[in-house]
Amino acid sequence: MITPVPLFNYFGFLLDPANWGWSDGSIPQRLVEHLGYTVLAVLIAAAIALPIGLLIGHTNRGAFLAINIGNAGRALPTFGLLSLMVVLMGTGLVPALIALVVLAVPPILASTYAGIRAVDRSAVDAAVGMGMRPTEVLFRAEVPMALPLIMSGLRSSTLQVCATATVAAYVGLGGLGRFLIDGLARNQYDQVFAGAVLVAALAIALDLAGAGLERAVVSPGVRQRGSARRGRRRGARSTDTSTQEAPTASTAG
Repeated sequence: MITPVPLFNYFGFLLDPANWGWSDGSIPQRLVEHLGYTVLAVLIAAAIALPIGLLIGHTNRGAFLAINIGNAGRALPTFGLLSLMVVLMGTGLVPALIALVVLAVPPILASTYAGIRAVDRSAVDAAVGMGMRPTEVLFRAEVPMALPLIMSGLRSSTLQVCATATVAAYVGLGGLGRFLIDGLARNQYDQVFAGAVLVAALAIALDLAGAGLERAVVSPGVRQRGSARRGRRRGARSTDTSTQEAPTASTAG
């Protein structure tokens, strides 16, 4: 049975200067380890999902199979998949990476495909009319306009992996998951609290970094076009709502 502890006691581990030095099991070391697992898993997932998403988005071939395989990967429980990998391969970095990559691929694949398919067909036709080859049409016309959705998928994938990378501690690795597992094993709930807070803080920091990267790589014209499109959609929805309410009001009168 867990005995209630005053809230301020939970900050003891976070505020202890001894935990912030660079030593084995310190907060900076665990942060770097957790960040390493996250970045490595997202990079591998991007190397897999981006080419497939670009290909099926550009050609519209194999979309049904690829998207459904991606959705099947999303439905797999990460911890269950990790347990299976440990049974088949033993402990270590590879089973944890496989589980995290399977989690990271679907958002990147789906957003890349959706971004390419959402590109204005008139822009594609104009690129073809200028004599561009298919690869030039893809990388010089479609990808720049699809970047907002592609970046959104990468940011979503990074958040999911960062939050889930705590499972690496279950297979003997480091990362912020060590604070959760070790704290629960020792009934040191200030350590568990510190692990949860640090995971949330790292996820927020990565999302802000992703937003900054998106702003840097997406051209202002594409951002403005996306904002204008969202504004037209909101205006259309409000118009539909008012149109539906008007007959009701006249009928009531």
